[in-house]
Formats: sequence, structure tokens, C-alpha cells
Amino acid sequence: MPIELVVALGGQRYRVERPFGALPAGNGRVTDVAVDSTGHVHVLLRYDPLVDAPGPRVVTLDETGRALAAWGDDLIADSHMIAAGPDDRLFVVDRDAHEVIICTANGQRLGGIGTRNEPLSPFNHPTDVAICPRGTIYVSDGYAGTRVHRFSPTGEALTAWGEIGDGPGQFLNPHAIWVLPDGRVVVADRENNRLQVFSPEGKWLAIWTGFHKPLDIWGDADGRLLVTDLIPSLSLLSSDGALLGRCRPVLNGAHGIWGDRQGRLYLAEGNPSRVTRLVPLPG
Repeated sequence: MPIELVVALGGQRYRVERPFGALPAGNGRVTDVAVDSTGHVHVLLRYDPLVDAPGPRVVTLDETGRALAAWGDDLIADSHMIAAGPDDRLFVVDRDAHEVIICTANGQRLGGIGTRNEPLSPFNHPTDVAICPRGTIYVSDGYAGTRVHRFSPTGEALTAWGEIGDGPGQFLNPHAIWVLPDGRVVVADRENNRLQVFSPEGKWLAIWTGFHKPLDIWGDADGRLLVTDLIPSLSLLSSDGALLGRCRPVLNGAHGIWGDRQGRLYLAEGNPSRVTRLVPLPG
């Protein structure tokens, strides 16, 4: 009899499917995932650019897991996180190259934010990127910058906030970022074991706790948030931070998460390297 795993988040149950998708063998390790409006699943693979053999940084899958394309080895050095914008442009955080690369869904470079291979211009090993529905771009500058940067839809710097520490508005590692439908900015302050909430302009609003090294955040159209951490758990929060549900769908923690229009959730696991998909069950 085949084994079936089921997890629950609030009132919704999900069937656990893994590994999802035909990913290439090699040195690339799954680090993040994003789904565009067509339903294509873009899986980001991480390499050590100075040691590993060349390989694709992004593998694009259809909703059945069939590989449609593989690209990015000549575009991305140190893959960390990926986001799909409202217009289906992809934003890839090239962490140790200190740049956010903007490209089409098939890997054609359109531009970038930050000066490539120039730390502190303005990024210092950035971690994640989020795009609000009106196009404003937010970048968490986590591993050495301990800041959040805000840019116009065309990439002009607007403001930045944050400093190292564990007080309100301070960070040890702002590892992931998401923008709620009302414009509030939620940051996973990983090594401080919390989420911090800010106004669109960067005014500190709240701290939400109950996590161990939160890794990534994704929000649905209703403003609910899904947060992965290293317990490992997946938590469902209301838009005001109330815990609605919690489960353990992965082995060692998902470094990235995204959802699609059918309510399916995609979790990027680095160890073992794979994508886990959660499929909502009826009832």
C-alpha cells in the first residue's frame, strides 16, 4: 500500500508530494522557488561559483513537474532567492555578487539593482526581494548589510532602514521579505527568531515571535502569511500576526516558499535538495 502524508494548516488539509519536478543531477542545490501567473514554477539552484562545475541556476517546470527550460549559468553567480513580479518578470538575488538581477521568465536579462560585484553599492550580500502590487521593490540586505532598501518600480533608490542589533527596527540577518496587500512590509529577522513589520516607508510597527530562525515568507491574496523556519515548521498567520495553523511538511526546513492560484504550496528544500508540493484536499 503506498504511503500518503497529510498535513493541516488551519482548516485546510494538504497532501504532501515530493520530490516535485524533474530537476537536473549535479552540484546545484535547491534554494528557492517562485510561481508566475501562467503557473510555471521557477526553481532556483545554488552553486559555489568558484568551486562547482557549471550548471543551470533556474529550472522552469510546468504544473505537472515537467521541465520546460533550464538557464542562468551565465547570468547568476550565487543564487539565493527568486521572486515573480506582478508582470511576470523574475527578480533573482545574486547574493555574493551584491545584485538583484531582473529578467524575463525565460532568462533574458532586463536589468539589475545594485552594482554587480561591488559591495556597499548599495548591497552587502543581499538575501531577498519583494515587489508590491504597485511596483515598489523592497530588498532585504541581510548577511552583512542588516538593512532593508526601498526602490521605485524603475529601480531608483527611495529610502533604507535598519542597523545591527536585536531591538525594534534592528536586524541580525533580515533573511526574507514580503509586502502585504495593504502595503505593510514583513521581514524575517532570522537570527533574532522573529518577524518585524514596517510601514511602506519603513516605520517600525510590530514584532511577531514564535519562530526558530524563520527562513522565508509568502503571502496569499487574502493577506495571510506562510512562514517557514528551522524547527522545521510551516506556520500560517493572519494579516495581524495571529497563528492560524502549523505543520511539519519538510525534513530539515524549507529555505523558500511560494504558492499558485490553485492553492498549492511549493517548498524549496536544500537538504535533501528537492521541491516539496502541498496540494489542498477537498473538504
